[in-house]
Amino acid sequence: MILAATTPFDPAPLWLSVRLAAVTTSILLLLGVPLAALIARGRFRGRAVLATFVSLPLVLPPSVLGFYLLVAFSPSRPFGALIERVFDCRLAFSFTGLVIGSVLYSLPFMVHPIQAGLEALPPSLAEASYTLGKGRFTTLLRVLLPNIRPSLLTGIVLSFAHTLGEFGVVLMIGGNIPGVTRVAALAIYDEVETMHYAAAHTYAAILFGVSFCILLAVHMINGRFLKESVR
Repeated sequence: MILAATTPFDPAPLWLSVRLAAVTTSILLLLGVPLAALIARGRFRGRAVLATFVSLPLVLPPSVLGFYLLVAFSPSRPFGALIERVFDCRLAFSFTGLVIGSVLYSLPFMVHPIQAGLEALPPSLAEASYTLGKGRFTTLLRVLLPNIRPSLLTGIVLSFAHTLGEFGVVLMIGGNIPGVTRVAALAIYDEVETMHYAAAHTYAAILFGVSFCILLAVHMINGRFLKESVR
């Protein structure tokens, strides 16, 4: 492998990746908790269909999801035209479009850990809260969620880390516009394409280090939670 001449390192794609991951994770936390509670404890028709849609990004090729979202976001299509007319916002090749695509693609990484945590709790915990006159929302917020802190933390961290390294969906929806949609994963691809391997190494090493540190922190914090729970 021949290393080409070095180019000035541009940190903008890294910051854009962090911003995208932070916004996506915040939205996923708001969506993921009620969705996980619905799947874990709901008894209704269509529960299996809902669970399947949530899990679909785990097996669906990113380019497939990205392609259909790109078609839907197009201003020449009804959905894209409606969003542009009502909110004066174009979704295709924009940061907003990237956020929507990332939320859909990372949804199982938030929902599954929380769902597993809720399913592991004994039903008597919620029943005791209902007996004391607490509603479902209060029970979820003040009784169930505090008892699944490791699951919540795992969902938040996995969603953040997964979005940070996203490539296929981002490329399909956002293209590769510097300062707008060119995230770190796309920057690595660009630098390799132009044989600027030193810059690609820098982006890749930073993403590797950040991902490793995030997962290590999760393991250490969850280990502390487990020790506290068995005391």
